[in-house]
Amino acid sequence: MEKVAIVILNWNGSKMLSEYLPSVLQYSKDEATVYVADNASTDGSLSMLRAHFPGVRLIELGINWGFAEGYNKALHQIDAEYYLLLNSDIEVTHHWLTPMIELLDSHQDIAACQPKLLSIFDKDMFEYAGASGGFLDRYGYPFCRGRLFETVERDGGQYDYQTDVFWATGAALMIRSKDYWAVGGLDGRFFAHNEEIDLCWRLRIRGRRIVCLPESYIYHVGGGTLPKGNPMKTFLNFRNNLTMLYKCLPEEDLKSVMRWRWWLDYLAAWEMLILKRNVGDFKAVFKARRAFKHWRKDFEADRKAIQEGRATKQIPERRNFSLLWQYYVKGRKQFSMLP
Repeated sequence: MEKVAIVILNWNGSKMLSEYLPSVLQYSKDEATVYVADNASTDGSLSMLRAHFPGVRLIELGINWGFAEGYNKALHQIDAEYYLLLNSDIEVTHHWLTPMIELLDSHQDIAACQPKLLSIFDKDMFEYAGASGGFLDRYGYPFCRGRLFETVERDGGQYDYQTDVFWATGAALMIRSKDYWAVGGLDGRFFAHNEEIDLCWRLRIRGRRIVCLPESYIYHVGGGTLPKGNPMKTFLNFRNNLTMLYKCLPEEDLKSVMRWRWWLDYLAAWEMLILKRNVGDFKAVFKARRAFKHWRKDFEADRKAIQEGRATKQIPERRNFSLLWQYYVKGRKQFSMLP
């Protein structure tokens, strides 16, 4: 069994790999084995990797399984104590792995951790996808130390302390393999978006800890395959977020939260249409609500199993307030301003 397997899931990311894989190899080769799992790319990624990065181990998945199931398929083929799921558009830094390895080695109650995520375009700014660790509000809206909705903070060291978080970013997620498989891995039905939050929530329900370790820091391009404002991204975010809530919310919160989300989702849709004149995203929200309604029954067994395995009802990192209210009504645009 290997100690650490860094696994980069790739789909037509030859350019990103060419630019950022060298830093991963330079600063990780002594502590980890680097894998690239390819989701049936058509841009020459595999031939480029074979020609220029012979030290990287390749996993050819054959078809595009998406982010969630692609990782499941790849990780089934890797025997390692720790997995590190890493995006292809990440530039890592010297000594980035050691603090996370030492953390997991010394704290058996921690299932997963993430480094601090900064923007590659402005290295003094947090990056949207995970910043300095993720949280969740009462109604299922994710936010981070360093990012609330679209407001991203400048990194002045204000969150440079280790803390428990609700979710760790899928852009750079280090997780014990035994914990990953104990909860069934990423939910492949999600395809992409919210899948790492769903995974971390299932771990937290079992009493396992998730930690952000800002001592380790990396730089992220962000945006991924689907840029912001793409209707498919909007659809996946809304559908998957509702599904995650249905699976993981405790029984006493389920009906209330889902009723509120009905109103809030349609309010968001009309805001997209009237204020932003974005017809695609407007339609995507309605489509996502319908899709969730149609496939909710497919997750009944999941919900039952998750609730039966619950070790704790109260998860402190799921904050008992409305982020929408705090942000838009109270004007609190920074994590440190939240109650």
